[in-house]
Amino acid sequence: MGFLAVCVFAVCCSCSCGLSGENEPIQTFVIPHSHMDVGWVYTVQESLHAYAANVYSSVTEELSKAKDRRFIAVEQEFFRLWWDTVSTDSHKRQVRELVKEGRLEFILGGQVMHDEAVTDLEDEILQMTEGHGFLYETFGVRPQFSWHVDPFGASATTPVLFALAGFNAHLVSRVDYDLKDTMQKKKKLQFVWRGSPSLKGKQEIFTHIMDQFSYCTPSHLPFSNSSGFYWNGVALFPDPPKDGVYPNMSLPVTKKTLRAYAQTMVDNIKQRAAWFRTNHVLWPWGCDKQFYNSSVQFSNMDPLMKYINQNSKELGVTVQYASLSEYFQAIHHSNLVWELRGSEDFLPYSTEPYQAWTGFYASRNVLKGVARQASSQLHAAETLFTRYRISFPDGPVAKDWALDKLRALRWAVSEVQHHDGITGTESPKVADMYLRHLTQATMKVEELLAALILLPHNLDITSVLNNRVHQTLEQHVIVYNPLAWNVTTVINVTVSFLNAAVFDEDGQTVPAQIQRSAQSNVTYDLFVVVELGGLQHRKYLIKFPDKPCTGRSKCGRTYGAEGVSFERRRVRDWTRTGRRLLPVLSECYKLMFDQDTNLLHSITYLEEKSRVRVTQDFWEYHANGDVKAGPISDNYMFSTNGSAARAYQAVEMEIVPGKIVSEVRQYFFRDESDKDYAYSITTRVPECFGTGARCRRLEQTYSLGPLHLNTEVVLRTATALKNNRTLYTDDNGYQMMKRPYRKFTNNTVARNYFPMVRTAYIEDEHSRLVLVSDRAHGASSQASGQLEVGKSRRRRARSATVCHAPSTSLEQPALEPGTSAHYQREAVELQHRPVIMPIDQPQRPWQEKEPRGSSPVRPVVLPPNLHLLSLSIPGWNYSSDHDVHLAHVHAGKDLHSEPDYDRVLLRIMHLFEEGEDPELSKPVTINLKEVLRGIGEVKVLQERSLTGTWDVASLQRWKWKTADKTGRGRCGDEAFTVTISPKEIRTFFVHFASKDF
Repeated sequence: MGFLAVCVFAVCCSCSCGLSGENEPIQTFVIPHSHMDVGWVYTVQESLHAYAANVYSSVTEELSKAKDRRFIAVEQEFFRLWWDTVSTDSHKRQVRELVKEGRLEFILGGQVMHDEAVTDLEDEILQMTEGHGFLYETFGVRPQFSWHVDPFGASATTPVLFALAGFNAHLVSRVDYDLKDTMQKKKKLQFVWRGSPSLKGKQEIFTHIMDQFSYCTPSHLPFSNSSGFYWNGVALFPDPPKDGVYPNMSLPVTKKTLRAYAQTMVDNIKQRAAWFRTNHVLWPWGCDKQFYNSSVQFSNMDPLMKYINQNSKELGVTVQYASLSEYFQAIHHSNLVWELRGSEDFLPYSTEPYQAWTGFYASRNVLKGVARQASSQLHAAETLFTRYRISFPDGPVAKDWALDKLRALRWAVSEVQHHDGITGTESPKVADMYLRHLTQATMKVEELLAALILLPHNLDITSVLNNRVHQTLEQHVIVYNPLAWNVTTVINVTVSFLNAAVFDEDGQTVPAQIQRSAQSNVTYDLFVVVELGGLQHRKYLIKFPDKPCTGRSKCGRTYGAEGVSFERRRVRDWTRTGRRLLPVLSECYKLMFDQDTNLLHSITYLEEKSRVRVTQDFWEYHANGDVKAGPISDNYMFSTNGSAARAYQAVEMEIVPGKIVSEVRQYFFRDESDKDYAYSITTRVPECFGTGARCRRLEQTYSLGPLHLNTEVVLRTATALKNNRTLYTDDNGYQMMKRPYRKFTNNTVARNYFPMVRTAYIEDEHSRLVLVSDRAHGASSQASGQLEVGKSRRRRARSATVCHAPSTSLEQPALEPGTSAHYQREAVELQHRPVIMPIDQPQRPWQEKEPRGSSPVRPVVLPPNLHLLSLSIPGWNYSSDHDVHLAHVHAGKDLHSEPDYDRVLLRIMHLFEEGEDPELSKPVTINLKEVLRGIGEVKVLQERSLTGTWDVASLQRWKWKTADKTGRGRCGDEAFTVTISPKEIRTFFVHFASKDF
């Protein structure tokens, strides 16, 4: 998304304006580009038809006509669609030649230009890997520069990931208006960014912030009422005009307009040069939906640039078409010493005092949730298919069929990471497109999961051939653990019968609990305790007897839980509270609920006997939706003139005491006499099974809606913690950022909201309250002891009920440092919960057989501070030897015809920061041959860059001079033994020994 900049240029009176004290011409790098949103207002197919296909067709043809012309291609989704469905053989030959010569340059190279505030690092890495894999396989090129010009704020995680991918420089644009103004004046728009406090100089990257004109060419012409430099006009939807005449085409360059155009361009170049330390100016030529008619663009710019160069001594400027690499090479060769920036990010982002772009943190939270669920399902399917492929290389699940389904979901999950996608800032029809692509691809992957589980001898199919002899209904459920940790957890299976018993593969009863569902009057929640090794699946049998279970029966380990309801309490009657407290206990916590209010009153962490006052309820900010009435809240921005108001007038409560989990259901009514509640909180307090870590998590599910128009709903957790309104939220699930409260002249509430992708917490010297979530939100601490999370927004007539499921924990960072680090694993476990696959409907059982016993696959288990970030078969077919691959590409070898099913992509991430925990923050040495033995015998291990396209042994990123001399090296690992340091993400290609059957 972008806006044409309309500005009046400040004119420099001297030819030396913007020069670094030398009378040399300003060297201007004119970078032609087109910003093509993968979504936003129009669907992908609408944009491809209206303009995007024409961009690549016409650019290819025009670049081939003149050697000095350049163009940068950024996001890969449109290019790949054009390459596969539109381009001719002639186009393909031309593109290969242009890429080889560096005149068409792929930068960034991901499927999309991902958002930086509400995306998860696993999805950011996925979409980069997809785009980079295609580019490397097809052209043998590896992007080395970013072009993150439109995301709404800049995360400190992004430069780390780009450095890990092999990038030499990073370019951003959208940072706070007042900060950018200050940086411009002080010539500090360029610096070396060390995005991770643990990695420090290992993954630093040179960073360029675009000046106030951003990525669009300034269109104001002092000599005309028409816009300038956009000679192809504005893209027309739904169809390109047949006569080639587009709306708002710029005044052409003629003998009459040539000098005026040149002076306008030169004045802007000089204005920009004054904001940078060298006399090299990056001058982006393009904007949203440009260059669909490249002929008219270049035919106007060519004579303009020629005129400027012919008069460079007079004008003090030279101009050249350039790729981004040519610009950064010039900056690198300047040999200056650059300022260092630490791990601070550029979030939140504001464009004006009343325009805080913090609303999108919670916009379209249904889409945010679906996208995260699809990503989790993809991770599970990738790991399971990898195990299957290695164990059953010639198994009954067709490898091509499986890879097609995985690629479809990779594409859908990558696509929605776009900065006008998962942000919720797109039009309704585009949101529907994202949801459709995600749900369709997820359904296909669910088919794959079922096939991978059922076909390779994991279900005793012979029993299906026998006759039915018993009357009790039963159902089979497969549960798969997609994490490389052993887990003991509680799963929830929705069933239609009140009586149930659960058995494992050995025929042994499994602890379970059944109760009426909080979401439905006709279904029941069956909670089952499961124990799973890393990357293991197990089968469970659920029997539905006609009579209730008793302690002596076979189903005696299933507890039937019943709820106790408490009468509705009106807010206006809360004159005296805290007199009648009701405890809900687990082995970790004692929660006290106030029967005078039906709200949570306090939480006691039993291990330390530490009690904290805590209440939770819903509040609403009333936002302006009328542009004529002042600053508005929309999909992007959040603006409110006042404090939040209580969003309810009465509360009901129901408590369901259990032996597996105890459940507290709170219902909030907008008006005292309402029949239906507006909001609800369902809190599950689990008992301890297997490990104490499990019961530290209080799982909560929220439902909201329908909402009133122009409301911003927040869940407010108010505590007695003395946090001084300081909040901590995560950057993309990678690292935590300290968010001190700041006062502003205007819009203080909105500008103190921060993105929370997985985790947010507040703390004082005694306690820490942590919230981890299954999707992104906005979070704030508007008052001391408060943690406020933006849950849902309504600015249009359409509104629906939404649900999401975060979890809460209370920790003791001061008294027991080891507990302060639980949230990292909790966030990962919430994101990658066990996959539950019912493989049949409740039916009469087949002939009773003796339990055949379980023979689970060997688990894959990493140390507790390491996370298996990726285990997949990408399918890209390129040699790991770069020279060999280039030879194949230049020889015209078709590498797309047969995917590589033997190469496994492995990523492992250290979850902890340096010094964060006395034990878990230590470097970890593991032998990957031993770790992966449960999958197969590792024969070859090669370390690669983050997206897999570089052999790290040959990756030599540019070094930038800074005042700090901290080294960037890392000691090599011997054979299969690797040492992973805090916050490192290590990527490998793995080949396993083939299995013969």
